[in-house]
Parts: sequence; structure tokens; C-alpha cells
Amino acid sequence: MLNKKIEEALNAQINAEMWSAYLYLSMAAYCHSNGKPGMGNWFEVQFQEEQDHAKILFNYVIQRGGKVTLAQIDAVPTEWNSILDVFESTLAHEQKVTALINNLFALTTAENDYATQSALKWFIDEQVEEEETAQNIIDNLKMIDGNGYGLYMLDKELGARTYTQASPLASAE
Repeated sequence: MLNKKIEEALNAQINAEMWSAYLYLSMAAYCHSNGKPGMGNWFEVQFQEEQDHAKILFNYVIQRGGKVTLAQIDAVPTEWNSILDVFESTLAHEQKVTALINNLFALTTAENDYATQSALKWFIDEQVEEEETAQNIIDNLKMIDGNGYGLYMLDKELGARTYTQASPLASAE
């Protein structure tokens, strides 16, 4: 059984993950409207992944006998200054999510909730990957530095990304 503090923190993280999904869908729309369908696709996959993250936590709260309480999702940005700005915003957002996950893990440590610590290990590893991926795209965009052909090739590369269900969900079914 989850204690109340951890249940509330997990519910807050579910909301944060759904906000992240909504943010990435907004970023997908921005990319599509700016002639970058591959980058739009990349963000659509991010949208699906963030929904998976929320569902993993949702399932965990239920599994531990807790109550999921869904809260209102705040509005997200809809405009950026450039494609580079979108990806820099992505990295900043992923760094914020990393801090949220780290704070949640710290709470489980303070509350001696080893089961939740174990469940959060996947999220900690996922955040390392999320930040690295965003940074790599930023590095590529800076290297391209407005070169049309380079931007076209990066858009094509990001457009090849496909959605794969998060492993904690695949094993739960």
C-alpha cells in the first residue's frame, strides 16, 4: 500500500507526464506548420512515449492499492522562435522532468518505499536517454547552421523514427 505522500507525488508526476505529452504534440504541430514533417513525426512519437510514462505510473499506483487522481492539464506553449528553439526547449523540459523524477526518488528514500524506488529506476534511466537525444539533435542543428540540405536530411532522419511501446507496459500485458 502506498503512503499518502507518495501517492500524491505519483499523481502529480502522472499530470506532469500528460503535460509533457501535450507539449510534444504542440511541438509536432509547430514543426508540421513550419515545413518540417520529419521533426513533426519525431515529436508525435515523443507524445506517445510521454503518454506511456503516465500510464506506467497510473498502473503502478493502482497495483500498489492507491487511488489515481487526474488533475487538469495546464496550457502549453504553441510558438517557438525557430526549429533550434523547439529542441532547446525540449532539452530544458527534459531536464525539468529529470529533476521531478529525482525529487520523487528522494521522497521514496525518505519514506523508505523501496518498491517505488525500484519502479522509478526505469524512469531515471529513461531521462538520461531523453536528455542525450535532445542534446544530440541540438548539436546537429547547430552544426548544420541553417544549411538547407543539412536541415532537409535531419528532417528525413527524424521522420524515420517509429513508436515502440515502453517496456514496462509491454511486460504488463
